[in-house]
Formats: sequence, C-alpha cells, structure tokens
Amino acid sequence: MSVLGGGLAEACSKAALADRADAVSLATCDNALESEDLDSHDRAGTYINRGVMRLRRDEFELARADFDAAIALAPTIGEAFVNRGAAFVGEKRYEAGLADINSALRLGVKEPEKAYFNRALAYEGLDDEKSAYMDYQQALALKPGWALPEHELLRFTVSRR
Repeated sequence: MSVLGGGLAEACSKAALADRADAVSLATCDNALESEDLDSHDRAGTYINRGVMRLRRDEFELARADFDAAIALAPTIGEAFVNRGAAFVGEKRYEAGLADINSALRLGVKEPEKAYFNRALAYEGLDDEKSAYMDYQQALALKPGWALPEHELLRFTVSRR
C-alpha cells in the first residue's frame, strides 16, 4: 500500500511494493511505526506493508496481527482484509480467509485479481472446485497473462452435463 511523505513509512511502502521482505525492510517498517507521527491512514498502511512482508516470509500469525492493527485503525481499507484473508488461507483456515477476502472485495482493493486468486485457493481448500475455477478465471480476466492463475487452471477439466 502506498504511503507518501519521504520518511521511514514511505521507505517501508516502497520496500513492500518492490516485493522485499528482508530484515532491513522489516526494521524500516518497525522504526516507522515506533518513531514517526503518522495519521491513522498512513499508520494502517504501514501495518499493512509490514504484514505483507511477513506474509512473504510465511509468518502468518505476525502478519495477521499487523492486518488486525490496520483494520482497527482504518476498517474501510480493503487491502488489510484481503491480506489477512491470504494469511488465513496460508494457515489453511479457509472459511476465515474467504470471509475476509469477500469483505475486501466489497470494500474495494487496488489489485482485485489477487483477491480472486486467493479466494480461489480458499474455495479449493473447502473442496468447492467450481467456485475455485470461476475465481481463477476471474483473476486471469482481470490480469491477462498472469502465470499463477494460468497454471492453476491447467489442473481443471471442464465438462458439460
């Protein structure tokens, strides 16, 4: 999530958007949260960015704590819900993940294709292959050429009845 301002929170944002999750990037986010005077939106964004980094490291519980903090500060930011949903999916807590991802889609997110992809994973975990297939299709429709849903769709066989 983009956070502007030129300080540590912006550096944390840039690191998250660059797919980094190294110790230095996490420390930048920690320092931003500890030392910068951020409004609630930017503080929530910084929690989301740190949570995304923790997600990349498979630190699901820590990531969820960051997303919880973001939701407490700014409950209308869909990115907090979609990422907490992804953490739940990573923990194989599919129903909780599905609920959060649905909330994110209702609120709106900047990259809905990722929400549909993660929701497809949740549906698969719940043995709802038809819904999973539809969401992989939607993710691909929103971002044509995206390799992840293309790869997942190769596993499906569609038949008419």
